[in-house]
Amino acid sequence: MYESALFLCAIAAGAVASVSGFGIGSLLTPLVALHAGTKTAVAAVSIPHLIGTAVRFWHLRGQVDRPLLWRFGLTSAGGGLAGALLNARAPGPALTIVLGVLLVCAGAAQLTRQAQRWRFHGSVAWIAGAVSGLFGGLVGNQGGIRSAAMLGFDLPKERFVATATAIALFVDAARMPVYIVAERHQVAAIWPLVLLSTAGVVGGTLGGERLLKRVPEARFKQIVGAIVLVLGFVILLRWNS
Repeated sequence: MYESALFLCAIAAGAVASVSGFGIGSLLTPLVALHAGTKTAVAAVSIPHLIGTAVRFWHLRGQVDRPLLWRFGLTSAGGGLAGALLNARAPGPALTIVLGVLLVCAGAAQLTRQAQRWRFHGSVAWIAGAVSGLFGGLVGNQGGIRSAAMLGFDLPKERFVATATAIALFVDAARMPVYIVAERHQVAAIWPLVLLSTAGVVGGTLGGERLLKRVPEARFKQIVGAIVLVLGFVILLRWNS
């Protein structure tokens, strides 16, 4: 029963990430944590996350906004590395609350169209990248806060997802070695779950790419905002439980 639920969740995670640019870690980590604990789950999920993100990037590589990738992506990777190093020591519950609140606020702003006035330029892009990467590395939900920050840039849907995906590869390359070194024995002990998750994520990613083409451009940011909002509530509810 658990393996079936994990596989279905992995498929859903891959599909959601193909539409919004994030969701693999956010959906899979809590489920894997039920079996292996949070720290091991963060490390284990980084493997299907990396593979699914690489598959998505390959199909969208021509849509990447390269100037934003280098401005936002590099500092996001640096922040992700710093967050992963801090996570290996002692992640603070207060940071999880802050992340949940930030996601709820960002998602609500998109749904109410208040965020349409957000425009990130210049040094703000560097700062937004570093902060989103840091929070992501700390709590293992880097995709949600990164996409929430990226909503401040005026990008078409394909370019948004492609750039978010390319940045996720940067962040994965920075944080994954830290997670694996810290939890290598624990991850090796659950390798069947990692393999199952990876297969589901890849399948969901390939299917989800068709969904992205059907999403109306005018509604895209609101859809991403809704996913960000739900993720924020899930994080806060999980912390309260």
